[in-house]
Amino acid sequence: MLLTGCSTVPTDNAEPLPGEWSVTNAVPAAGAPKTSRSVKPAVRIVPIPPVQTNVPPSKISQPAPILAWTSLNRWAADNKLSAPRKISSSPVASYAITSPKGTMVLVIGSRETSWRGLGMHLGFAPEIIDDQVYIYGLDLQKNLEPLLLGEPLAFSPNRVLVLDPGHGGVNVGTHSLVDGRFEKEFTLDWARRIKSLLVTNGWTVFLTRTNDSDVSLSNRVAFAEAHHADLFISLHFNSAAPDKKQNGVETYCLTPTGMPSTLTRGFNDAWTNRFPNNAFDAENLKLAVRLHAALLRGSGEEDRGIRRARFMGVLLGQKRPAVLVEGGYLSNTREAEKIQTPQFRQKLAEAVTAALK
Repeated sequence: MLLTGCSTVPTDNAEPLPGEWSVTNAVPAAGAPKTSRSVKPAVRIVPIPPVQTNVPPSKISQPAPILAWTSLNRWAADNKLSAPRKISSSPVASYAITSPKGTMVLVIGSRETSWRGLGMHLGFAPEIIDDQVYIYGLDLQKNLEPLLLGEPLAFSPNRVLVLDPGHGGVNVGTHSLVDGRFEKEFTLDWARRIKSLLVTNGWTVFLTRTNDSDVSLSNRVAFAEAHHADLFISLHFNSAAPDKKQNGVETYCLTPTGMPSTLTRGFNDAWTNRFPNNAFDAENLKLAVRLHAALLRGSGEEDRGIRRARFMGVLLGQKRPAVLVEGGYLSNTREAEKIQTPQFRQKLAEAVTAALK
């Protein structure tokens, strides 16, 4: 799988989507009743193949996937949380579930959700069954539990970060609508600024490229492994060309096995695939939340959400928490003008540093 630039427009020669997908990436429900009825929620069995890695099983063990629809009231009670509360009825019903860690807002019939005010996406839309909110088990396990119940990421004293400036060499990435400068230039400058800040805060930081060179996706993954990285962050800028209006910050991590991705960009999205980085699903999400929140504060740009994807080759083989961030749209004139300034790229660097302190 290749990351062919940072455009949100599918490539013309992309593999066709499965028959149940629409061009808008709408996802069929995982067996949930569409109306309230006095029956137990259905179960969708998603087979999970052997792990596609040579890592010893002890290093990638995960809890058994939960494939049943579950009452959110029951789950909250089991975990000593207050019952979800309805916060709106129109235009659609929405509910809030709160723990000491924060509040998640769920919208009935929608995969879009929010955590502590940050945009996120579930695998499957919540449903109302017998007047209660029901959540698919994988969403409880992979989205709600890490944030509502889990502990924050803890970094060891000798922390190693691999920063991956997107593109390079003949792989120029997208280009600025303002003057045509390439994405590869801005990502490298951003990475250098982050490194300069983090090394003074006790981090050891390596860059997958330190000049205008073309580094394959597999070599970027191998570089992180060779340097025993604790974390991997890939830096990019976005494009929606020819759309000039789209703007904002996006943060990506790998889609958990058994779930549909938030975005496919025309690539096949095999739900049953399991990759080495899926062993870090919870840590990926927590890292994405920290980075995304800091980048929004630092940039002042629109929140386009924390998203899941499988087509980003720099993430699949990682054996550590790994995310990819899109720091803004070079296809948007206003945002491209900001990205081209050293002052704005410094703000983005300071935001990443703040998230990792």
